[in-house]
Amino acid sequence: MSGLCREVITLQLGHYSNFVGTHWWNLQDASLSYDPETPLGEIQNDVVFREGQTLGGHVTYTPRLIAMDLKGSLRTLRQEGSLYDPGKDTSAVTWREGSLMMHKESPPAKNSFLEDLDKLDKGEILAEADFSCSSQPQRSAAASLSVDTVNSRLAQVQKGYRLEGNVKVWSDFLRIHLHPRTISVIHQYNHDGEAHRLEAFGQGEALLQGSVLEDLEDKLHFFVEECDYLQGFQVLCDMADGFAGLGSKVTEMLLDSYSGRGILTWGLAPVSHPNSTPVKDFYHLLNCTLATAHLSSHSSFFCPLTLRGGLGRRPPSPTAFPHLNYDPSLWYHSSSVLALALDALTLPYRLRNNSAPMWQVADTLAVSGRKVVAAYGAVPFPMMHGSSLPDALSACTDALPWKPLSACPESGDGRCYAQWATLKGFEGQRLISDLAPGTKPPSPLHSLHSGEDVLGSYIRSFYPTSPLALRLVATPSKLTPPFPQIFPQSLDDQGFLQSQPPPLGSPASVVSSVPVLTSLQSGPVLGSWLSELHRGASTFDIRRVAPSFLSQGPEMADYEEALEQLRLLSRCYRDDSGGVMRSSSEEDDDD
Repeated sequence: MSGLCREVITLQLGHYSNFVGTHWWNLQDASLSYDPETPLGEIQNDVVFREGQTLGGHVTYTPRLIAMDLKGSLRTLRQEGSLYDPGKDTSAVTWREGSLMMHKESPPAKNSFLEDLDKLDKGEILAEADFSCSSQPQRSAAASLSVDTVNSRLAQVQKGYRLEGNVKVWSDFLRIHLHPRTISVIHQYNHDGEAHRLEAFGQGEALLQGSVLEDLEDKLHFFVEECDYLQGFQVLCDMADGFAGLGSKVTEMLLDSYSGRGILTWGLAPVSHPNSTPVKDFYHLLNCTLATAHLSSHSSFFCPLTLRGGLGRRPPSPTAFPHLNYDPSLWYHSSSVLALALDALTLPYRLRNNSAPMWQVADTLAVSGRKVVAAYGAVPFPMMHGSSLPDALSACTDALPWKPLSACPESGDGRCYAQWATLKGFEGQRLISDLAPGTKPPSPLHSLHSGEDVLGSYIRSFYPTSPLALRLVATPSKLTPPFPQIFPQSLDDQGFLQSQPPPLGSPASVVSSVPVLTSLQSGPVLGSWLSELHRGASTFDIRRVAPSFLSQGPEMADYEEALEQLRLLSRCYRDDSGGVMRSSSEEDDDD
């Protein structure tokens, strides 16, 4: 399909979801260009961005986004932003009578990246005529330089940024301005501290009423009414805390109010939580279990995204990637890896040509009640600079190059009901072999005549009977400040493997883009994964181990119903012969 823009509205529910979302929006922003001479790209940015106008007539380009978080989670970011009224002093108060005692509190300090953004806004680093970006509304898009020019200049300014010790909340690395209707702050609960924490599923369920519901409905109506061809919603929702309950009610509301639209829900969970305890770990398990049952029921499909080795209380080691040096304990790092994967996973319904609308992606994967899917990713995809796709894949004949992104191991027997695979960022590399006529191909992949055939043939060698949908996109994920530099010296500045290792002691390249290969799968292995999640929550008597979890809702009968729903969901993943890989304990559960 070409030309028609099918809009998507994004909802980010929870602090870690906003971490992942912030990196994801920064990646989208880095690919924007206002230069009228630049050819239209492969990705249709209007799917997730909206064009607006300030009262002064200045053009704006902001995410079609609703982001919900708790009191104290914004730090230096104003809830209404500074896009449409940057000069207003919201702290000014006029007192008509009586005495006044003023208590002045210093605002949180901004890190070096945010300070430089402020200087850019004020024109202290780049001249006004030279600076153009989607986050800068005070100038005409038609008269702007390309975003690439701005990003390169910003990179020169901040080359030495290391924000690992300075990122406390997601707004600490937000590049762009947000629309005034984007952010919703839930004042009933605190982001920090021990008191008034949103820790349990029932707390989140109870939130979607009163002012919170009215605020969400108002924001939804604003964004929906602007859309000409709304294809649906992508929901990023925290799984391990009370936002799981809120997300359950939000997706239920979307399902009731916007029937027929796609609802693709991505459940986010960090590798670790600060100041965790055994009781909190048990809460995290219960929240993830209930989130999986409820969010999958209300969504077109539900995909957990986490770098934890599992969703249980004692998971295996975090996911390791051979060409990444990231710290799993840092939300700033782990969220950046998931955002890179999400950039590829969401591509099929964001393309300008040959796009697949949300409903088509979901219908391909969520067949026969199998609403839960698993994600895998090669971040980055190991492709040698100057080589070809057949060369890269031929080096991975023993095992697929991707790693689990859903705490779900990959099937070892090649059984898979359906799969979507996306390769993004091979720009400048060859998709097929350029062997001279008469030369014997070193592998069957080298004899194929299109990139789709090469990648499809490779994946089918591992999944010979699985239905497979493919998308290949040359445009890479562009990494602009303040994306963390979590890449080894073996990668060049475009994220490709270098043919020769750099000399010892030489400075590492600043990686400005990376290729990524992802896969969304529905297969029998998810049945075992769901059964394991069910058993983890069912092993304990919740009324004895965590009575406070139920005291805030759900009722015990509702909790048991959700566990039964999860058990039945796991049984949907048996193949036609009833032969899903099951342990003896799973067989006992069925009796």
